[in-house]
Amino acid sequence: MNNESRTRLIKKGAIWGFILFELVFFSVAGSYLSLSESAFMDLDNMLLLLKQSAPIGIIALGMTIIMINGNIDLSVGATYALAAIVMLDSMTWPVFAGFGDWVIPVSWILALMTGVALGAVNGLIVWKTGVDAFIVTLGAMLGYRGLVFMYNGEEPTSHLNWTLVDFAEAQFLGLHTATWFLLAVVGGLWFLMNRTVHGRNAYAIGDNREAAVNAGIRVGPHMMINFMLIGFLAALSAVVFYSESGSVNPNDGELFELWAITAVVLGGTKLTGGAGSIVSTLGGVIAIQLLRKGLGYIGAGTETVNLVIGLILIAVLFLDRQLNIKAKGELKV
Repeated sequence: MNNESRTRLIKKGAIWGFILFELVFFSVAGSYLSLSESAFMDLDNMLLLLKQSAPIGIIALGMTIIMINGNIDLSVGATYALAAIVMLDSMTWPVFAGFGDWVIPVSWILALMTGVALGAVNGLIVWKTGVDAFIVTLGAMLGYRGLVFMYNGEEPTSHLNWTLVDFAEAQFLGLHTATWFLLAVVGGLWFLMNRTVHGRNAYAIGDNREAAVNAGIRVGPHMMINFMLIGFLAALSAVVFYSESGSVNPNDGELFELWAITAVVLGGTKLTGGAGSIVSTLGGVIAIQLLRKGLGYIGAGTETVNLVIGLILIAVLFLDRQLNIKAKGELKV
């Protein structure tokens, strides 16, 4: 096994090893400190953790494709909030007054179309102007958040549909509805990235954009499709979460982009593009949720959670760099 293959194997397995370490550490720490009579992670708590991972997880999975492509999207949090507002508010529009519960799929479609449209705007600007996606989506983040506040001021947008709530709270084979959506997205994107030409092109573009162009890949349209995809997934995340909660505040979704990027990087996706894994990003999402729950379990505050996750992210980026250098036979300490 050469250095590059060994490095790739280490990266893919590292996140699951870290998750195992978290489970053992917080279970032992909780027992040692006698903080609770219940186990840190029994089956019910693990199923709940998967449900709670769905909103950030669905966005992080889309962010994985964007980052494999060599781009980034900072507007997903604002897209999430705007799609949620469209979904809840559209249920009360007079034009749909006679629809009954059939307004639910209509409102879902409108929310998803909102996400796709916002993603298309980002992708089109990146494609046609050549401006870096970081700058484009930073501006989009501010602009889309402005639209959120323009829509309903600083007031929350609320509408509780009990049929929708029952669907969102339902369980099938022990898994919550949100968890099934998360797993469906994992399966769909895994297939897209590993079994289709579009997926192979995403890796090729992220690894060497100039070579991809020379190979005949239409880089601009490809990237636009990926931005539309992450817009769709940000809206889907909103549909999954707000179908149950029924109320969205204009500040909802803030920092979602940072949590999503953190999960993607913890899963081993390179910030420079060209390498990454859908399944490992799922591991990154679970690892973050476990860390937040575990630190809360042993009595740490929110500020401690953020500090620890930030330090771990820096450590992961450093180790990633060292592994990349080692794979080339040039390790420097």
